[in-house]
Amino acid sequence: MNINVMSNIKSRIRHTVLCTLLPFLAPPAAEAQTPDTMYLDLKQAIHLALEQSPTARSARHTFLAQHWNYRYFRANYLPSVTLTSSPYINNEINKITQGDGTSRFLRQSQFSADLALSINQNVSWTGGTFFIKSGVNYLRELESKTNMFSSVPVSIGYQQSLFGHNSLKWDRRIEPLRYTEAKKNYAEAIELVAASTCNYFFNLASAQSDVVTANNNYANADTLYRMAQGRYKIGTITENEMLQLEIRRLSEETNAMDAQISEEEQLKSFRSFLGLAQDIPIRLVLPDTVPQFEVPLAQALDLALQNSPDPVYYERIRREARSNLSYAKANAGLKADIYLQFGLSQTGNTMGEAYSHPLTQEYASISLSLPILDWGRGKGKVRVARSQQELTDIQAEQGMEDFRQNVQKLVSQFNMQARKVRIAALTGKRAEHRHTVAMRLYIMGQNSLLDLNDAIAERNSARRSYLYAMSTYWSLYYTLRSMTGYDFQHNTPITDQLKTLPLTSGPSPNLSARRTGKFSPHEAQKHIQCFF
Repeated sequence: MNINVMSNIKSRIRHTVLCTLLPFLAPPAAEAQTPDTMYLDLKQAIHLALEQSPTARSARHTFLAQHWNYRYFRANYLPSVTLTSSPYINNEINKITQGDGTSRFLRQSQFSADLALSINQNVSWTGGTFFIKSGVNYLRELESKTNMFSSVPVSIGYQQSLFGHNSLKWDRRIEPLRYTEAKKNYAEAIELVAASTCNYFFNLASAQSDVVTANNNYANADTLYRMAQGRYKIGTITENEMLQLEIRRLSEETNAMDAQISEEEQLKSFRSFLGLAQDIPIRLVLPDTVPQFEVPLAQALDLALQNSPDPVYYERIRREARSNLSYAKANAGLKADIYLQFGLSQTGNTMGEAYSHPLTQEYASISLSLPILDWGRGKGKVRVARSQQELTDIQAEQGMEDFRQNVQKLVSQFNMQARKVRIAALTGKRAEHRHTVAMRLYIMGQNSLLDLNDAIAERNSARRSYLYAMSTYWSLYYTLRSMTGYDFQHNTPITDQLKTLPLTSGPSPNLSARRTGKFSPHEAQKHIQCFF
């Protein structure tokens, strides 16, 4: 009879405990809707980051700077028109040289004004400059009230360094590469912003998941501890087991507080990266699946060589090294500069006289410079430049080889990562089911506390592994896009998509219209709490 009574009591205890714990074993109810909460999925977060994040805006300004530098370079090869004038008044005592060679101090009172128009055209294949000038000069003696005019109706000239460094020729070889590199760097930077967004997104998602998990674990631990107190009083468990449950309850309470702090830190970092106000609450909606496709290695490598800025960068530094060598050679040897000018000129007391019957004028000069004794400085600079060129060639070859290996490694990792996500999701489902079974078996007295703790740890680890696998997949996805300049999921070049992005920073988007997003709080909470 006593055995039957005890069995009946144990059965009632198990029934009561199961009824108490079942609410904690099921997914928690969705939180109440908060009107000011912003609900973001991964696609929305990336779009917001590309629009207004400080990193994206910095990339746009960097590209704009390179764009205007390229405009400046192209302007050097176009004609330039300049209008100059320098009027002045001279009313002072000056030292004047007389016709007989003597000097006297005389008072001068003059007004002078000039006007000159010049057209200059650089010649890239020679490095010289061709110019056309026209001008007039007016001089009035204020004391005698006499006027003088001097005119140059037209003057044509050319100046050229014969053995010098032709910077115009080398700039024409280098600057287009630099601009192409800047455009590809901008495209790459935009995709890397998306990759960084993935990291911030899943870091926050993991933190929010940890908060939900920690709160659930604490609730379960608290319920088990309260149940253990009753079971200890009737002698069904030992004091040691009850103390273990109490310690676990205190530990889970600490974990819940730590998870809350971690979530707040990740939320601040995410908002700062997106350029959002620090008072905007954010709830994340996780993607359920990942795209199922593989990237062909040969195609990825060809696209990377075509669209990545790295090959352009290595070619540019090679040409810059050769330009530096040319500059060193030019400065180490003979230097010669020529200047040629032919035109018409005339003077007169009136403007008309100054332009009547102009006289021809010719001017030619050549300047030579040859270092006789420089103690080897010129040759030393040439040798340094040549050594630097050879070093640059080696670095470029090694860099290109590393670049190809990185592409191969990235493609291999990406093609494998989708499978890892599926395995992590399946592992999560099994760990969740095992946790539920272990909890019920423990309540029924058919399982040990050690096995229950192992099931809880496996479930928590599986959730984190799933989020890490998702984060790795999307980071690899956008990193691969940045390196190849191609969207393999939609078979679309990235450059076509970049045309829709603004190149200037405008006002911040209207966030009030984005606060609620397209997801309900129930859906958001569902994605945060139930990953599998």
